[in-house]
Amino acid sequence: MNLKRFVGRTSREAMVLVRQAYGDDAVILSTKPCAGGVEMLAMAPETVVALERAGMEPAVEPTVADAGAGADAATLAMSTLSFQDYVRERMLKRRQANLQSGEQAHPTVLPTESRKQTSPGAAGRAGAGQPVGLDQAGTGIGGVPGPVAGLDAAALARTPMPPGRSPTPVDVVLDDAPAERFEMMNELRSMKNLIEDRFGALAFIGALQRSPGLARLTQQLLGCGFSPALIRKLVTDMPGDVNNEEDWAAGVLERNLCTDSAEPALEDQGGVFAMIGATGVGKTTSTAKLAAACAAKHGAASLGLITLDAYRLGAHEQLRAYGRILGVPVHMAHDRSALEDLLGLLAAKKMVIIDTAGLAQRASRTRELLDMLGHRSINKLLVINAAAQGETTEDVMLSYRASICRGAVLSKIDEAVKLGPALDALIRHRTRVVAVANGQRVPEDWHRLSSQALVRWALRYVDGGSPYRLDTAEVSLMFAAPQAVSRAASL
Repeated sequence: MNLKRFVGRTSREAMVLVRQAYGDDAVILSTKPCAGGVEMLAMAPETVVALERAGMEPAVEPTVADAGAGADAATLAMSTLSFQDYVRERMLKRRQANLQSGEQAHPTVLPTESRKQTSPGAAGRAGAGQPVGLDQAGTGIGGVPGPVAGLDAAALARTPMPPGRSPTPVDVVLDDAPAERFEMMNELRSMKNLIEDRFGALAFIGALQRSPGLARLTQQLLGCGFSPALIRKLVTDMPGDVNNEEDWAAGVLERNLCTDSAEPALEDQGGVFAMIGATGVGKTTSTAKLAAACAAKHGAASLGLITLDAYRLGAHEQLRAYGRILGVPVHMAHDRSALEDLLGLLAAKKMVIIDTAGLAQRASRTRELLDMLGHRSINKLLVINAAAQGETTEDVMLSYRASICRGAVLSKIDEAVKLGPALDALIRHRTRVVAVANGQRVPEDWHRLSSQALVRWALRYVDGGSPYRLDTAEVSLMFAAPQAVSRAASL
């Protein structure tokens, strides 16, 4: 086989070397970059003719080596086509090989005498006058010829083709390697995603360098605690004719932050509400504030209190103290059946509030608590600590399934240095803010704020020389990292 490699600085120079060696009819088998430029693997046209003639000669006994040679001959004959046609033919062959391998479970059964009298070699010679793989008794699924019983892969691969006929997907049987193909496709997808992320990051950094206004807005939002994913979405979708970038970004954040300020208050709506959340976020205090608001408007007789906090020693005593002040008895439920019985007992109340135990978001008992509160009449309110880190808030909202909660209570906003991380998580999970708490006083520190008030509060943050402040170079460095998969909502 007369194969030769040609190396040139460019593909044009390599093609000139190929033509000088084999003429204009040379067959290019492969082209790839190398250290010296471009490398081409070429073959003389006489070699293709010789291989085609060798493929027409029948063999006496099929062997594994002959089968490999037949497959090579058919593959090299296909190289006279263009590279795109070659790739298309290979994909068709692999698809056909998958179909044929699926039909092996129901092979066509030939008569017993015919199987006894026909050997693999004779079967290969008898098929020289017709396309290989055609079943004389019928065709396979979808009109695709099925494999003939008694013919092995070597005989199919060695059978010559009629003169003047190009190879088709049923002429060559290729070894199938689905696991390797899937692995290669996964690697290609990973490489594609990496390239897209890197080019996207470079384009974003270039846009910040060209626009001082966008650079200032990005630095401000990062300083306020908003996530890079949300900032990148904002800056990328910003129109080019915006005069005030900060006002535009604030308006977008306000439209995407859901609040309950335009609807009646929870104590006026009524229903069954359960306060859930991590340890120490203020669930019991929030329960007391909401209970006090309901008792002040509708009377203590319209209120019912239930506690599930039997996990800590004496934990229910705090809620009982608030209940004695309001004149409302506090009931305790140890399991789901007891909770359902209490809900039936308090069904006539306008509002029933359930206080739960504080559990870490990754604790195994968290799922048990959520299952216990699975009654259809219970509206879960997730209490979120506004002073927590953004990663912690995200983890809490995922563990407590914020997407199926009635809403969120934003507590301890008076302790939060930055309100951006909490608002960022609420926007991403599309969770409605039903109330905010800014202190320990009951019920004075219980408020309902609009999305505009919360966003303006978050954007008023001033670092004041904080050591965590990012300068312009550090902002570019942060966005130069590969973009993480974001669950941010579309703005």
